[in-house]
Amino acid sequence: MNQISHATNEEPGVGSPLADRWLFLSKFMKQGTAIAAVAPSSRWLARAVVAGIDFARAECIVELGAGTGPVTERLVGRSPSSRVVVLERDPEFCRRLRRRFPTTEVVEADVANLAQVLDERGVHRVDHFLSGLPLPSFPPTLRDGLLETVSKRLAAQGTFRQLTHMPWVYYPLYCRYFDHVEFRLVWRNLPPGGVYICRDWRGISR
Repeated sequence: MNQISHATNEEPGVGSPLADRWLFLSKFMKQGTAIAAVAPSSRWLARAVVAGIDFARAECIVELGAGTGPVTERLVGRSPSSRVVVLERDPEFCRRLRRRFPTTEVVEADVANLAQVLDERGVHRVDHFLSGLPLPSFPPTLRDGLLETVSKRLAAQGTFRQLTHMPWVYYPLYCRYFDHVEFRLVWRNLPPGGVYICRDWRGISR
């Protein structure tokens, strides 16, 4: 089943903004909508994704589609009690993530197998899911299955946070799945982007 990705080569410069942008662009040209953007998220967008997370209380945070790791960078080291699990399908991105964040759990896996991946690691409750995946481009059955898995693992006060480079466009889509959807606009990203903060699973509706 196809998933979608978003990180790095083994040459010098790994982790630099220019290297990350070039890698993203090259993969976007090859894979099209299988990559969510033509460039990594800016530091301002990455900050917006994690804003409001109580790291002192969060026991487990799962990132889906980490790419070159701009959001991962905002997660790592925030709290010694928070477990961070990163899923990324692209092998090259995974290599880059492991080099940049050697103490972080980076799993090369397809999100279609999210439940199995979490079970294998004993992760039964997640405080926050952070997604850089191009969910609107997913086949509906894959998107439904992924978000249903998220809903079953999400803590009572937890959030599902979805990056976007198309502000407001997919707001109705996420309202199909969650009762409460907030959108935070980030002008300083290029192009302007934002994050959907989703709470309270409502089920799958059309």
